[in-house]
Amino acid sequence: MDKSKLEYWVGLSGWRGLGIKKLNLLRQHFGSIKKIWLAGPKLNPLWQIRDLDKEMEELNKRLIKIITIEDKRYPKLLKEIDSSPFILYIKGEEGLLNQPGLAVVGTRRPTGYGRSAVFRLVPELTKKLIIVSGLARGIDSLSHWQCLQSKGKTIAVLGHGLERIYPVENQRLADVIVAGGGALVTEYPLNFPLDKTNFPLRNRIIAGLTLGTLVIEGGERSGTKITANFAVDYGREVFCVPGPIGNPQSEGPAQLIQQGAKLVTKVEDIWEELPML
Repeated sequence: MDKSKLEYWVGLSGWRGLGIKKLNLLRQHFGSIKKIWLAGPKLNPLWQIRDLDKEMEELNKRLIKIITIEDKRYPKLLKEIDSSPFILYIKGEEGLLNQPGLAVVGTRRPTGYGRSAVFRLVPELTKKLIIVSGLARGIDSLSHWQCLQSKGKTIAVLGHGLERIYPVENQRLADVIVAGGGALVTEYPLNFPLDKTNFPLRNRIIAGLTLGTLVIEGGERSGTKITANFAVDYGREVFCVPGPIGNPQSEGPAQLIQQGAKLVTKVEDIWEELPML
């Protein structure tokens, strides 16, 4: 896609509430992405003037790649879901997005038990799968690090633009992911406001990119459960490490197992459900 068309996709990616379904309706009405962008002040009450040439220059300077849903490079599994992001910004190896992956997610406050589960399972998983997670504190970060230490490839899906890293203490982790042949991915443009509502939406991408989701500790109501529920909605596998009775971080996995998730105590339990690997 040439730059003159791509910049309008970039412009539209800053509109809150504009998903693929609404975008398709607008395209039917206006006929093109450019015309939607030009009609922006009338369509969007929160319209902000943006210098798209400057944004494209900044993206290029930061070596950030752009893939729209019309691009052949767009991740095939992600395109299957009904809420596919219409644009992705990628720092690092874009080819990983079309390789078999497993989401590994969990609490931001892991116990020693949860940590040991990551150390036990992730090194084996990296032999056949890309590890996908959200760069959050806790299980997410541990999974990324363990994958890297095992010479695997990992993708971090972010809930903000690629000009920053949140939480800030994971800046080094993000740098190592890219340097190690992994990727940082987001649907948000540069300088998009950091907001807590971004992260549940981010979780649909984690689930959508992957063959399944492995849950290692999490509360009954948590972002971890949100990711697992997205995986169920998309017809993907859900795996859970059972936890000790009485531990609040065991409640999420226990509930998911009751609802039909695969109980996992060893990596072979996952391979059984993914025979294509």
